[in-house]
Amino acid sequence: MTKRVLITGGLGYVGARIALHLADDSSLSLRLTSRRGCASKPSWLGSGEIVQWDVAQNGGDICADIDTLIHLAALNEIDCAQDACAALDVNGMGTLRLLQAAQAAGVRRFIYLSTAHVYGAPLVCAISEQTVPRPIHPYAITHKVAEDFVLAARDQGKIEGIVLRLSNGFGAPIAAEVNRWTLLVNDLCRQAVSTGKLVLRSNGLQQRDFITLQDAARCVAHFVAIPKADCGDGLFNLGGECSRSIYEMTQLVAARCQVVLGFAPPIERVEPRPGEQSLVLDYSIAKLKTTGFSLQSRFEDEIDATLSLCRQAFGEH
Repeated sequence: MTKRVLITGGLGYVGARIALHLADDSSLSLRLTSRRGCASKPSWLGSGEIVQWDVAQNGGDICADIDTLIHLAALNEIDCAQDACAALDVNGMGTLRLLQAAQAAGVRRFIYLSTAHVYGAPLVCAISEQTVPRPIHPYAITHKVAEDFVLAARDQGKIEGIVLRLSNGFGAPIAAEVNRWTLLVNDLCRQAVSTGKLVLRSNGLQQRDFITLQDAARCVAHFVAIPKADCGDGLFNLGGECSRSIYEMTQLVAARCQVVLGFAPPIERVEPRPGEQSLVLDYSIAKLKTTGFSLQSRFEDEIDATLSLCRQAFGEH
């Protein structure tokens, strides 16, 4: 039996990678939303469809005949910082409107992609789902509001609500026009192709938990498929179980440049003070692993794909 899956923001940075992964599953029929009414259908979508929809709209029509809804449509961190009120309406109230529409349409499962930044900033020390959230950025605050609506609906038995708190996902977008080139790894890959060097605006000692978009997509597919009984209380950290400093990640990008581009770009950064160190980050996914999910993707493969896309899009022609 074919399962119909709706992905809001399905042509965005993370959403499109999730859609691309799910499109390989012949048992799924995909419906993606886009704010652009003229969005062209990618070849990999097969018999799936794209519908024009904005998170400010009611979601009744797009939820018809849907079994599982994956919600990613939201304002990014840059837009949220510029207009916190708009962020609350789109990320918070927009999620509530969609959640209510999903319940009315009989959608069985609602998967919400949140952010690790609900725990606060900077992310340091040991963080599990038991850690009390203290978001400070409008992006994180409004995602926490949306989380609460989803989990409340779950606890009231209205829908199978699942919240995934994504850490620093990185990897190649489906096309260069998907403008998320300000993200660290993506920015570094573009710098390498465009300038031949890697420039950090800090000493790079800050630690972040990184996860490939391939593993993030695999995790979402995992929650599309598993039984309700395996979903626990519905709240899971989604990270790469690999905290590295920004400088260490920059060094890895430089090493992959040697393989993919044929040269290792020099790294420029603010030199740390003697003995200066950053607090360690341990972003636990132990709870997620109890559901049967395991990480599989290699950082190197994701960086290589991003460098290749950058060479094609931003290299000399």
